[in-house]
Formats: sequence, C-alpha cells, structure tokens
Amino acid sequence: MTDYEAAGILVEQEDAVLTITLNRPDARNAQTPAMWRALADVGGTVDRSVRVVVLRGAGESFSAGLDRRMLTPEGIDGERAFTELASDSDAGFDAAIAVYQEGFTWWRNPQFVSIAAIQGHAIGAGFQLALACDIRIVADDVMFNMKETALGLVPDLGGTKPLVEAVGYQRALEICATSRIVGGPEAQAIGLALASVPRGELDDTVADLTAALLAPQHDSVIALKDLLTGAADESYEDQCARERISQRGRFRALARMFGGN
Repeated sequence: MTDYEAAGILVEQEDAVLTITLNRPDARNAQTPAMWRALADVGGTVDRSVRVVVLRGAGESFSAGLDRRMLTPEGIDGERAFTELASDSDAGFDAAIAVYQEGFTWWRNPQFVSIAAIQGHAIGAGFQLALACDIRIVADDVMFNMKETALGLVPDLGGTKPLVEAVGYQRALEICATSRIVGGPEAQAIGLALASVPRGELDDTVADLTAALLAPQHDSVIALKDLLTGAADESYEDQCARERISQRGRFRALARMFGGN
C-alpha cells in the first residue's frame, strides 16, 4: 500500500467528494516520482461513489513543479537520476516516462469531474498537473509557467494536449516557447481557467462549484462528460450520432426508473 503522506500528498473522502492535497508546502509542493506514483495509485483506487475530485496544494503555492534534485547528477535517493534516464535505451526511457505520466492521466476519467484549485506557483509539472483536471479555478495571484523549454526540455507529463485544447495552438506555443508567466485574470480570459478569484475566495468558489456539480443526476453528468471529452476529435455528423446514442441510453434508463420496459 502506498504511503501517501510520505510521498507528499493527503487524501480525504467526504461523501461523494474526494480531495487530494499536494502536501510539501515547505518545498512549494515540488513534485517527485514518489508523488507521481502516489497520485497514480489514488487514481487507480477511486471509489465508484466519488462524483467530484478536488486537487489542491497546501501552503502558498499549488506546485512549483519538478523537484530540482531530479535534474542533478545525484538525483533523489531511491529514484533514477536524469543522467541514468538519458543513457537508457529508447524503450527503457519511454517506459520510465510512461510510469511518471500515470499520475497525470486519470483525472479526466468519465466517472467523476475533477477540479484543480490553484494558487501561487503552478510551474512546469505543477502547470501540467493543473491541466490534467477537467476544470481549473485559480486565485488571482496564480503564476502559470511552463518552464521546461527554458531548461532545454519539453513538457512530457501529459500537458500539451489539454493546453492546446484550452487556449489553442498559437497561444500554447507562445506560452511554452517563451516560458512566460500567465496570471489569474489572463488565465481566465484565454480559457486556461474557468474563473480567477481573489485568493481569499478560492475555497468558497470551489465549494460552490462542487455543490453545483453534485446537484444533477450523476449518470447524466457521466454521459455528458463522455460526449464533451471526445467532441473536438469528431466530425459534426459523428458527434450528432454520439449524442443520439448517449440520449438513447438516458431515455431508457429514465424509462426503467418510471417502471417502463
């Protein structure tokens, strides 16, 4: 069983809401492979009663990104240093990064809606973890920064596709290539965040959204999320067909609730 606290996260479930908190505040919630493995473990064990997953960062920052020790020759005790990864075979390197990515790829599971509550630094891996969620609510002091290119790297934790989906190719290229900071008001304006609110209102805004997401019938939200998640990759005609199929399932489910065949 994964020791979540030792890996730097807290996991709490209250009724249908699962809250995951990055909990290395003294390090601005810098991320490590152990944290990624813990997040992946949580994603693989989410109870079916969960309808909303909330992701937070303890302290002043959401996450300042990768623990920089990973980019030193010494690395982190018990983990593979970047020099070792760099000298690995193509297959070995790909397998290692794929394991890291597992902590980032489960947040859009159709069984629930995921919300990232983001304040302060959201840099590199922190930016990508925020992008992994369905919805982002940010404090107006947020500092999104895709730092990888400034380090001679590229984003590799699943962040490129949701970033392009959120802001478009041109803006995604500009944000990543320049490694500039995107603040809260701009994040809302360009579609990177659903809302930007004063820091003191972040928790209440997320709580209100969570309550609103819990109000509709869960099965209909699951079906809706599935429809919207795949919509951008479908032709208009194929998406209309997907709507018909999904609605057919909803009609039949409602009919069974009311005693129909």
